[in-house]
Amino acid sequence: MPRFWVKLIFVIGVLLVLCGTSALFAQEPGGTRESTSATGSTWHVALDGSGHFTSIQEAIDQAQDGDTVFIKAGRYVEDVTVHSKEGLKVMGEGREKVLIAGLKRVGTLHIGKWPYGARNVEIRGLTVQQHGGLGVGIFNGEGVTLKNLKVNGFVFGQQVQNVHIEHCVVGGSETTGIAFADSQATLIGNLIHDNDHGVSVGGTSVVHLERNIITRSLFEGVLVADQGEATLIQNTLVDNQGGVKFQDDATGRVAGNIIDEARVGIAWSVKNAVNIAHNGLHHIDVNYQVDGQAVSASLKPHAFSDVYAAPKFVAPHRGDYRLQAESPLLHVGEFPYLGALGPVSR
Repeated sequence: MPRFWVKLIFVIGVLLVLCGTSALFAQEPGGTRESTSATGSTWHVALDGSGHFTSIQEAIDQAQDGDTVFIKAGRYVEDVTVHSKEGLKVMGEGREKVLIAGLKRVGTLHIGKWPYGARNVEIRGLTVQQHGGLGVGIFNGEGVTLKNLKVNGFVFGQQVQNVHIEHCVVGGSETTGIAFADSQATLIGNLIHDNDHGVSVGGTSVVHLERNIITRSLFEGVLVADQGEATLIQNTLVDNQGGVKFQDDATGRVAGNIIDEARVGIAWSVKNAVNIAHNGLHHIDVNYQVDGQAVSASLKPHAFSDVYAAPKFVAPHRGDYRLQAESPLLHVGEFPYLGALGPVSR
């Protein structure tokens, strides 16, 4: 069994045990709402005592559906769980200012909890440090948005629907950057870096990836397995061991992406229903691999539309993957440009 699956199964198994045996949260504290409006109340959290609470978890427990928890700058050494809430917003003062460091359990931030869930919850503007191998776990929820977060570690979603992860930075995981099992999710404009795998899609998950940068994965940038379905549109996958891989009964579409610096560009099995069109492939040992064997574009007619040329990034050594104005990856097929970032002006 590949090392990725061994590690991931171990982490998920630990999570299931811990989530099922978690102690009840503390009693709701006292405190008064700062303000009340048609959109709910706002609670302030500050380590120096200037807010309503010094603990994020206490504020979340006190908050009602539709409320907002605002977290002031600081390093919060605690485990945080949001469950049985609807329409709650947890807003940090800024992802470089607010750090949730975790304390005891596996997973610093949990959203949803078996058998309870969370609906239409939004978390933004803070950094989550992994604890026990997991940074953020999303369980049994719907309508969860993570926006402008930094997660040092693993993000995992299981049995969640309508998850949106936007403009986040996720990296340094011991397994994969972002993984889903039996879930539905959209990933837009994220930087996913330095993981075993960048994104993995498993179970019956349906995941849409658009304009993400995935880099420095030890294995594939995107792995789609089981009966998962993944659509990759205009992503930039650079310096991963593999670009995109479909295995088992997975299906999907790969179009408008840049795959640069990899051993294998796109891999699949003859039983996978995969549509490939208008991608830019460069500096790859094997562009296409079917059932472990290299194939040429001439044997895969739908790959004729791919472009095999240097993308001409602005400054890849600095992580600037915008395209230069003279890049050959402009105006390809239906796309004004390939990859996650548009060209610089002349």
